Amino acid sequence: MEGGLHKAFVDELRDAYDAEKQLLKALPKLAKAATAEPLKAAFTEHLEQTRGQIERLEQVFASIEERARGKHCDGIAGIIEEGQSVMEEDLDPATMDACLIAAGQRSEHYEIAAYGTLVAWANVMGHTEAARLLDSILEEEKATDAKLNTLAEGGINRQAASSGQADAEGDEGRNAALGRGAAGPAASSRKSASSKSSRKTASSKKSGRSGSAKKTSSKKGRAAKRR
Repeated sequence: MEGGLHKAFVDELRDAYDAEKQLLKALPKLAKAATAEPLKAAFTEHLEQTRGQIERLEQVFASIEERARGKHCDGIAGIIEEGQSVMEEDLDPATMDACLIAAGQRSEHYEIAAYGTLVAWANVMGHTEAARLLDSILEEEKATDAKLNTLAEGGINRQAASSGQADAEGDEGRNAALGRGAAGPAASSRKSASSKSSRKTASSKKSGRSGSAKKTSSKKGRAAKRR
């Protein structure tokens, strides 16, 4: 039974090892995309932690007499891909930072679950040294998640919300201005059409009166000749 759990433990360990290698490449991109300096610093700090975590995972492999190698982690690959798609969006700086925090916390939550399992399995199998090393990584992941959460709740989320509201109000103002602009020519066109119609009606009435006067004059002339 322990042999079966040991195999599962090694597979999970290799998954975590590959996840850290993937994050080692992804974190510099997150730091570069961030605009808030505290967020840049948080990603940069965690990048340095990740290098140390990879070294500790190699020590874990050695402690259980297994070769240190990775097994492709599909879970973290998907999270990194989602984060990459966010960085390609045309977002205002505050919203971008809020989305980068969300991407970072997704990876942290994934790792917290993975390392929590590894620590529990290492303890139950009596891998004391492995459990100690893995627990130190777990605590760092929890601390990073807490730091990102503090940055989000400490102002970045509010700034993103305010920026979104300002953009919406700006769009409404532009739409209203466009609406007034469209109404202006239309109103002018209607006024012009009305003016033309009035002139046409007046001309028609004048023409009618002139015709009537000519007919009356003609009748008077014929009457005078008969006399």
